[in-house]
Amino acid sequence: MSQYERKEEAIRRILEGATSAVPPELLDDAVRRGSRALRRRTAVRRAFWTLLFVAAVAFVVWASVARPWVEPPTDTTPPLTRW
Repeated sequence: MSQYERKEEAIRRILEGATSAVPPELLDDAVRRGSRALRRRTAVRRAFWTLLFVAAVAFVVWASVARPWVEPPTDTTPPLTRW
């Protein structure tokens, strides 16, 4: 029997066993940490989308006020020449 087959057989025995291999207090702790991580991930995602939306609105407001696509007026006039 190879080492892989021995590990597979040990895993099968654990999974088919009638008793749970995970202590109950460890399960409660894992559920609590998992829900905390899920809330944190949701908050970070919500903050990211809010920040992205605020940046897009700020850009649109700036672009409508500054109008960077319009050529600025010249500060000097061309010299007058007489014929």
